[in-house]
Amino acid sequence: MGWRHFIMSLSSLEPKTVEKILVDHGAIAITYNDGRDDPILEPGPGETPLWQHTEVKALFDQETDLSNLTQSLMRSLQLTTAPQHRFEDLQDANWESKWIKDFKPMQFGKRLWVIPPDMTSPDKRAIVVRMSPGLAFGTGTHPTTALCLEWLESIPLKDKRLYDYGCGSGILGIAALKLGAKEVVAIDTDQQALTSTKLNAAKNSVTDRVCIRTDLSSETVSCDIIIANILARTLIDNASLICQKLKATGQIGLSGILPNQVDDVINAYCEYVNFDDPHMRDKWVLLTGLRK
Repeated sequence: MGWRHFIMSLSSLEPKTVEKILVDHGAIAITYNDGRDDPILEPGPGETPLWQHTEVKALFDQETDLSNLTQSLMRSLQLTTAPQHRFEDLQDANWESKWIKDFKPMQFGKRLWVIPPDMTSPDKRAIVVRMSPGLAFGTGTHPTTALCLEWLESIPLKDKRLYDYGCGSGILGIAALKLGAKEVVAIDTDQQALTSTKLNAAKNSVTDRVCIRTDLSSETVSCDIIIANILARTLIDNASLICQKLKATGQIGLSGILPNQVDDVINAYCEYVNFDDPHMRDKWVLLTGLRK
């Protein structure tokens, strides 16, 4: 079986929106590349900035029908012309080794590392999450994921129950378990995301502590922590439901938010949450706080 890459200039497009469209069309791995050889020199610890000219690269089975992909991107992103893009065919099985070659170990906070499967940890004392390309976005390379991982690494998680709302690849919930959480409920409406979460949980030997759900409202037990790395509109629309599932004085982390959306998100949650100062990276924001 062969494989095909779809490579597109990201420009000013919102990465997570583009990723969702690509996954909806059958992408099984999504990565970012420097489109014009603009190196990022010495980023700060744990930082994973995108380049000035970033390309998004999506991997598809060669049999996948991509005839309507560019039209779908234009329609969903409200574009009049398609961004610069191209297709590249790959030989069978080459894509995973190339992805692992490009995917370097990443550190978040003082203890947490995300590394490819079968790679030796750079730090013997590290808490390691092993990730491989899968059906859903999320390896720590996106700024929102990095912000969430650093926040989780910085808070007490021992024996906590956590809801990962919009779990994607499962990376945040798995990291929380590795950092000491007792149980994670991983919630997503996308079956590909739930499949990816199950696979990654197995790679990290935490399957017995991950509960997979498609609907947050079905949960009857409140949690100590909620992390939701999704889009601002979804966060706003589900503010009441999300906060109902969080214990009093429980901790909440909300990301996938652009700077011009911060006030709207805070307003949607201000009845329930006392927020800290926003955390920002590469034009993305993480809001954290305590349930009132």
